Amino acid sequence: MKELRIRVLAGVFVVAGVLSWAGARLWNSIGTLPSVPLAAPIVLALIAVVLLATALSIRARLKAQRERQPDAKGVDPMMAARAVVFGQASALVAALVAGMYGGTGVFLLESLDNPARRDQAISAGFSVLAGIGVIAAAIFLERVCKLPEDDEHDGTGAAPTT
Repeated sequence: MKELRIRVLAGVFVVAGVLSWAGARLWNSIGTLPSVPLAAPIVLALIAVVLLATALSIRARLKAQRERQPDAKGVDPMMAARAVVFGQASALVAALVAGMYGGTGVFLLESLDNPARRDQAISAGFSVLAGIGVIAAAIFLERVCKLPEDDEHDGTGAAPTT
């Protein structure tokens, strides 16, 4: 499984932001711009909390297992792999959604004197922050579940001969 690349996430964020900004300008010239949902930052924040709780739980279980505590509950490799896949998918979607709300928020900065647009811009800003929180939690989860490097083997699968 490949690691998340910050460049890829940043690229998705920027492309989604530019397209969203252009789309918001176009949509506004045709009629009224759809509102930014108030639930967006809440849902993203909940996903970030779930990812962080999963990472902290796995980290504590791995630490107890390393220290050979008698009541240590091991970590199922498939569960850890599923958690990493969930984290990676969440990070990619969060980068896309945060870019989308970021582009819309930048467009809304032009009309902060309108109270409805100001509230939408604030909601879009919180959505971007919550999306960044999801990305940070996903990267932390990925680092927690990363296997240690194997220094004893040369990567061919055969044991070294002496």
